[in-house]
Amino acid sequence: MRQKSDYLKQNASISSFKSNDSWVILTDIEKRIKDKIEAVGTPLKDWDINIYRVVLTGFNEAFIISGAKKEEILANCKSEDERTKTDELIRPILRGRDIKRYSYDFADLWLLYIPWHFPLHNDTTVVGASEKAEQAFSSQYPAVYNHLLKYKKQLSNRNKAETGIRYEWYALQRWGANYWEDFSKQKIVYIEIMTDNPTKGYDFPCFAFDSMQCITLNTAYIMCGSEIDLKYILAILNSDLGKRLVKYYVIQLQNRQFRMLHQYVSNFPIPKIKDSEKLVFKQLVDKVIQAKKMEEDSTFTENKINNLVNNLFSLTINEKLYIEKSN
Repeated sequence: MRQKSDYLKQNASISSFKSNDSWVILTDIEKRIKDKIEAVGTPLKDWDINIYRVVLTGFNEAFIISGAKKEEILANCKSEDERTKTDELIRPILRGRDIKRYSYDFADLWLLYIPWHFPLHNDTTVVGASEKAEQAFSSQYPAVYNHLLKYKKQLSNRNKAETGIRYEWYALQRWGANYWEDFSKQKIVYIEIMTDNPTKGYDFPCFAFDSMQCITLNTAYIMCGSEIDLKYILAILNSDLGKRLVKYYVIQLQNRQFRMLHQYVSNFPIPKIKDSEKLVFKQLVDKVIQAKKMEEDSTFTENKINNLVNNLFSLTINEKLYIEKSN
């Protein structure tokens, strides 16, 4: 009994449960680190950024195509005008598995990006499954329409409460109606479920920067804002301290996995600093991204980022060593 009492005294930790937020039990040093993070950080939900979950097709086989199939569809266009419009409709896509830390592997996969009521999606008078919209689609984009026609049965059998009622059989199940224009902007992309297991080859944390106007599926999220803000935030999220943010604010699943839902990520505290200071981070992030593209070692630059991030939160030498060792 005495041994158990001594153990409890030596390892006890005082935790506060004053709010309705989710809570986590921490060691003394982790509690100090978390307190410092929250003392100087502003939750991402209070930044001028937006976080979105993106596209749900309902039937990937019809909407996601290879580069070869893309060229085949374009070759089937009857006019240069149709080819130009069709090319604009086919967007590069990233799956969750393609996203790495700072960079991503483009698998030459493309999405037929077809909103509800397309091509009359900007006409607010069009509601429900519109025959008028389908006629316009088949006449203006016959090459794409004929491709999707092969899958009409499967597409019509998606969500019975919606397909053919709220939207046309040939449209995406979810297309980001309120923020679709942001897909064409620079953004941070990240996978929904991150795994903290480097021995299995997983990057953790795992946030990348996209300037290629890629669209992600519902296995990933995007974060939109100004370039200087995004690259500064990206530096913190991908740093050694960024791992603590995930572990402090995201509920852990089994097998060392973290589900990066909007409600958790939007609470990450990030210090607000001057643009001139953000520029230093941006320049370092650009170096890392370029090194990743060239398949060069970016360890030196990433370590510089780690040091700058640690200084932002006024961590002591012992706290820095703890983070480095625990990671």
